[in-house]
Amino acid sequence: MALLYDELESALQPLDQPWEAVFVDDGSTDGSFAALTRLHNAQDNVRVVRLRKNFGKATALTAGFAHAEGDVVVTIDADLQDDPAEIPRLLAKLDEGFDLVSGWKTQRRDPLTRRIPSKIFNWVTGRVSGLRLHDLNCGLKAYRADVLSGLRIYGELHRFIPVLAHYRGFRVAEIPVNHRPREHGRSRYGMERYVRGFLDLLTVTFMSRYRHRPLHLFGGLGLLLGFVGTAILVYLTIVKLTGEPIGRRPLLLLGVLLVVVGIQFFSLGLLSELVTSQHRERLRAQGGDRASRLVDEIRR
Repeated sequence: MALLYDELESALQPLDQPWEAVFVDDGSTDGSFAALTRLHNAQDNVRVVRLRKNFGKATALTAGFAHAEGDVVVTIDADLQDDPAEIPRLLAKLDEGFDLVSGWKTQRRDPLTRRIPSKIFNWVTGRVSGLRLHDLNCGLKAYRADVLSGLRIYGELHRFIPVLAHYRGFRVAEIPVNHRPREHGRSRYGMERYVRGFLDLLTVTFMSRYRHRPLHLFGGLGLLLGFVGTAILVYLTIVKLTGEPIGRRPLLLLGVLLVVVGIQFFSLGLLSELVTSQHRERLRAQGGDRASRLVDEIRR
């Protein structure tokens, strides 16, 4: 921890700006908290947040965000693979008018078994979300505090903070950063994190794109399935009129099933719209206004 603080100090001191380091101890059992306590006692700008046990990176980041007081927040892993010397470049990119700047490990110092799944994961996420970043998994990121306001992350959603910010209208950029070989500790992540990540990608996509218009998703699927099912039934009706039997044809069951499922999807979309509408009415009655939270600036 002292090594990381020394590198942070070397990188940030020339900027001549006040800064603080918030260390989050995610239930470590290797003496990290004792080292952080000594560092906290020695430095005035060090804050330490200790969690009761290992709750995962999303919870650790949430705790860190909650205790950070600056207008700009930079996240960096403590394993020293991310280079603190890159932080001034992230901040300079923010000053160009961006709200979130993500690092891109162009020469990633990790085994091939981690690099290949990560590339696939980033490609799929870019295609689904519409935000094309080379490296969502990079822990080195810079945020304006507004990006983190009201942001709820859990599970593996910390990987999708840039996607969530993009969906909320924030400007997201990416710059290449230096990545160093791991010299301290070992990675606890396995292939299962990518499975969880893909499931969370579906959650992010649904909650961001269709949370306030669920009928567009369920109604669209319902209309598509209903149209295909109706087309099949119309075809079978014509076949029946020509004198051919259709009672034992699997296509008949498929057509009926598609129509029924299509009606169910459309009905689910209508019910979801009703629930969403009532939720918006309650927010307005309580003085909440989603539109005002999405305003970037006002010039009068």
